[in-house]
Amino acid sequence: MTEVRVWVDGETVSPDAPALSAIDHGVTVGDGGFETLQVRDGRPFAMRRHLARMDRTMAGLGLPRADHDRIRAGVEAVLSGPPIEFGRLRWTVTGGRGPLGSDRLGADLTTIVTAVAHARPPATGAVVTVPWTRNERSATAGLKTTSYADNVVALARAQEHGALEALLANTRGELCEGTGSNVFVVLDDVVLTPPLDSGCLAGVTRELVLEWCRADGVDVRERPLPLAVLEDAREVFLTSSLKDVLPVSSVDGRALGAPGRVTRRVQDAWARHAATDEDP
Repeated sequence: MTEVRVWVDGETVSPDAPALSAIDHGVTVGDGGFETLQVRDGRPFAMRRHLARMDRTMAGLGLPRADHDRIRAGVEAVLSGPPIEFGRLRWTVTGGRGPLGSDRLGADLTTIVTAVAHARPPATGAVVTVPWTRNERSATAGLKTTSYADNVVALARAQEHGALEALLANTRGELCEGTGSNVFVVLDDVVLTPPLDSGCLAGVTRELVLEWCRADGVDVRERPLPLAVLEDAREVFLTSSLKDVLPVSSVDGRALGAPGRVTRRVQDAWARHAATDEDP
């Protein structure tokens, strides 16, 4: 296993060393937010947008704004040394030391930054739908919080069925998102994705796909979609920080020709724009 590089509150530490208080609120109740970025040739991709989303998460949680300079110091520390050709960079900011319950002490935030080399994503992947839902009216809807147990359970179900990702509906029965990805479908050559009020995460890759496809003349729209759209879509693809634009090869066992013509056009737009700017 590739060793994870770890930085906690100003100190580089061994990944096996104790580095957090046992009563850190991120540990006891999952009170915090995080961001995952792709590392390319030792450099983080789209860091400015990830910092902006972190601000939205912290505000939504009612926590103080994370210190961007502190995060950048941690990023510099874990990316120093031999360059990571392709990998995962993650920072996590928690509510700091707190009680064992849900109330807060107002302690200083805890900042953790990690990086590790990662296998490149496959060319395509299968997905399955799962019976659990996203609550689009939840207090944390659309926030990237450390409370990820729902995603762990759903992804485990997908993997039990030989799939790469699990797709979830929201409480209205609309297609929402994956456990760690946004989802797009193609109908009549139009690229469609659930709007943010579906409860899905405002993915950075999702945001860039929308911008870059529109700039390149690809017809892409945000629209509420019934979960059943997955039964009719000729093309489906996922987006995330590590997957970029990943064509879906099957949905609940229904094979798709992946990548389809429109998905290839989206992939081409992504590759061309992403190659020109590491912090778009």
